[in-house]
Amino acid sequence: MRSVFITGTDTEVGKTRVSAALLHWCAQQGWRSAGFKPVAAGLDAAGVNEDVQMLRAAGSLALTDAEVGPLQFQAACAPHIAAALEGQTIALPLLVQQAQALATRTDVLVVEGVGGFCVPLGPDVDTADLAVALGYPVILVVGLRLGCISHALLTAEAIRARGLRLAGWVANTIDPQMAHLQANIDTLRHEFQRRHQAPCLGVVPRLMGSASAATYLDAAALQKIFSA
Repeated sequence: MRSVFITGTDTEVGKTRVSAALLHWCAQQGWRSAGFKPVAAGLDAAGVNEDVQMLRAAGSLALTDAEVGPLQFQAACAPHIAAALEGQTIALPLLVQQAQALATRTDVLVVEGVGGFCVPLGPDVDTADLAVALGYPVILVVGLRLGCISHALLTAEAIRARGLRLAGWVANTIDPQMAHLQANIDTLRHEFQRRHQAPCLGVVPRLMGSASAATYLDAAALQKIFSA
């Protein structure tokens, strides 16, 4: 049916939680859904990335950690640095091939980027190049904290400048004590609509589980994206 690329205004803004919430929502629609984290940096004691585990658990297909996260590096740092520490390179064509192969097994594939939108993957390639190579509609996760409006609008411009469709955005509450929280959300709604005709797909409060976060997604807006 549809594949989407999830990016964020920065690292640690809730991309994985929103991606997993979207997978839970897709499962509720009866769709075969899977998460794909092409590059992940930072492994737990079991040797698996936490984001990969969350996406694997949220998908409706039985997949291995390697199928969900083909490149998982030990060090929790920028991916090109983590890869260099292990003497590896990140091959963009292979990642695209793996994503496309997984997409053929699903109704919905949710591809989560790493960090923000323009994170280097090597000397001459970054996550924006990955998004372009895939060509999927982009959903932007906006971490609600001081400075988020500028970060969100600059990221949206970078997405559109590369010829990608900005399908919508999700507000994820990082700082629940943020001053004028609702006014910031209202401004983001207005600016995303005015500049990009991109709807808000949900406002997620600070919660623990992705399944709970799924209840805060806008079902009507998501249906429009996946039926387009």
